[in-house]
Amino acid sequence: MLKTEGVLHFTIPVKDLDRAENFYAGILGFEKIARIDRIVFMRAGADYFNLTFSENPITLNAAGRHEIHSAFRVTPETYEAALKILPEKGIEIFKQEDRRAGVFVGRSAYIRDPDGNVIEFIDLKHALGDRAS
Repeated sequence: MLKTEGVLHFTIPVKDLDRAENFYAGILGFEKIARIDRIVFMRAGADYFNLTFSENPITLNAAGRHEIHSAFRVTPETYEAALKILPEKGIEIFKQEDRRAGVFVGRSAYIRDPDGNVIEFIDLKHALGDRAS
């Protein structure tokens, strides 16, 4: 059995790299690390993700659903700011929830990027696997 050290990065498929880079860096405020060929390397705190060109981005969620998504932890203050700032920028928060039980407990807000990828911002209170919980 392999024992991993963690997640280095994950990939979000996008059809237009310029548009995606503007959305994630310019609007959402993630840090752009580099852009090489068909990939924009991004940072979210101490973690990384890639925006990768795909002629056929994956959009498997039915309308209003969010099972397939990427989730980003935020502070309570950033969460509150996001609820105000995202709609001001024309970004619909299509679902909010306050989970008080389950694997990930906290307040979540869900949006879609320009390619339809679902993005979750969560003010995480605790996760079932946290050693400190």
